[in-house]
Amino acid sequence: ALLDAGVDVVEVTLNTRGALEMLGAISRHFGDRLVVGAGTVMSPEAADQAIAVGARLIVCPHLDEAIVRRAVERGVAVVPGGFTPTEIVRAWNAGASFVKVFPAGPVGPRYIRDVLAPLNHIPLVPTGGVSLDNATEFIRAGAAALGLGSALVDPKLVAAGRFADLTRTAQ
Repeated sequence: ALLDAGVDVVEVTLNTRGALEMLGAISRHFGDRLVVGAGTVMSPEAADQAIAVGARLIVCPHLDEAIVRRAVERGVAVVPGGFTPTEIVRAWNAGASFVKVFPAGPVGPRYIRDVLAPLNHIPLVPTGGVSLDNATEFIRAGAAALGLGSALVDPKLVAAGRFADLTRTAQ
């Protein structure tokens, strides 16, 4: 449903039961058509496990330079979290592919615009509080990409098999 809408990057958070199995199944099924990421990666070992089953993207809610190094060594894109300009710059200097600004909802799009004024060389990905209602404003503020969870993929629609509705929402 997401691919049909043009969304070609998805994340399975590792704090979801059966996450590694899901990552493996999604990776095998979609191959190169979809970038499958592991989210809520909390250790280098967890990154290794996710990469071993097919994750091509590692996402963290925080900055842990050891995780960033591990992903870079393995040739996998990595998006550590940061909130302050200091954390964002540290993440970028550690080798981040993008930096996840988390939680972005409480500070809104203006914060992204303000941070990017001096740090416009760092691609930021706001998550946590990004919704269909404010997504356009985050993009206008300069976000390189957005992280949307249940705002984009309603678990009730998934459970009901209403994939056409998911495609329309993602579009």
